Amino acid sequence: MRIGIPYETHRHEHRVGLTPLGVSRLRGLGAEVFVQHDAGREGHFTEQNYVEAGAKIVHDREEIYGRSDLVCKVGTVTEEEARMFRQGAAVAGFMHVSVMPREAIRALIERKVTLLGWEQVEDAQGAHPVRRAMSEIAGQMAIQWVARLLQFEAGGRGIILGNVPGIAPATVVILGAGAVGWSAARAALALKAHVVVLDADMARLRRAMEHGCGHAVTAIASLKGLRRFIPIADAVIAAASAPGGGAPFLVAEDLVEQMKPGSVILDLAIDEGGCVETSRPTTLDNPTYKVHGVTHFCVPNMTADVPRTASRAQTLASLPFLEKIAAHGLDETLRADPGLARGVCLYRGRVLHDVAAHALGIAPARLEDILQG
Repeated sequence: MRIGIPYETHRHEHRVGLTPLGVSRLRGLGAEVFVQHDAGREGHFTEQNYVEAGAKIVHDREEIYGRSDLVCKVGTVTEEEARMFRQGAAVAGFMHVSVMPREAIRALIERKVTLLGWEQVEDAQGAHPVRRAMSEIAGQMAIQWVARLLQFEAGGRGIILGNVPGIAPATVVILGAGAVGWSAARAALALKAHVVVLDADMARLRRAMEHGCGHAVTAIASLKGLRRFIPIADAVIAAASAPGGGAPFLVAEDLVEQMKPGSVILDLAIDEGGCVETSRPTTLDNPTYKVHGVTHFCVPNMTADVPRTASRAQTLASLPFLEKIAAHGLDETLRADPGLARGVCLYRGRVLHDVAAHALGIAPARLEDILQG
């Protein structure tokens, strides 16, 4: 199997789809690995690191896409990249097909590409291991950003997250008790902030409390709960998501208007459309804007700002799946691993993803039927 690792071209994307460790492991299974020139530079993975791991350095981006059976990316595929794939190739990364440009999907269909979204892949326990790896980093980074944005010079309320004798701590309201939510909650609690976690799923709230968030206030994410807690928040971290689909809409503009001047919203679900009505995507070089006096931070690829950590985390989480594919081939692995199969959005140009199929006006196919056929 020939595996390609391209340089990511999205703006402010500094991560790489596979580190030298991943290359070494796949080479040990007989895979041939091509790495585009400078693909890992921003994460401080040198070309010498990749060569020592057994990779071949390629300078032409079209060669990476044109020669590879499987391309390992970080972010979604652009229309330009989609037209570079050879017929019948596969690509793995955080695809977010529900918000992917339709022309890119059409180009992938024409090339009969198989699209594997790491955000939908499940392990034997039904968790999303690759998504969780990024989410844990994002949750910790969110609290770092909140602490900075609440400071006066950053346009905030002029407060710290922590607990000072005689002064009430900042209130952080977290929407969603998944991996992002409980990671953010643990980091905020470590700073002695007052933390409120809302989720519609009692089981997720219970797990969050069992995993280090026992001192947080938990509540059901009902309209009543949102109207109770959001106006008192110094910071709201929107971390609710639905893997493979759009983020749930939770916070209307009238609730944002009721928040305190200088408070902060971090919409970490912006890569799936966002949870807050006033959210719109921002970038790492211009990450914030204000609406109704509330600072909004809506960077879709926030973990790209820590590319070495994030690239290593993605590699470690995705390697068990990539090793199966390298050893047994994609089709056989999909037949044997239903959790991996749940990540397939397109299969050889056939649309399996419900949202994408609806947007294109076609009926979604079923992977089981195709593989059996």
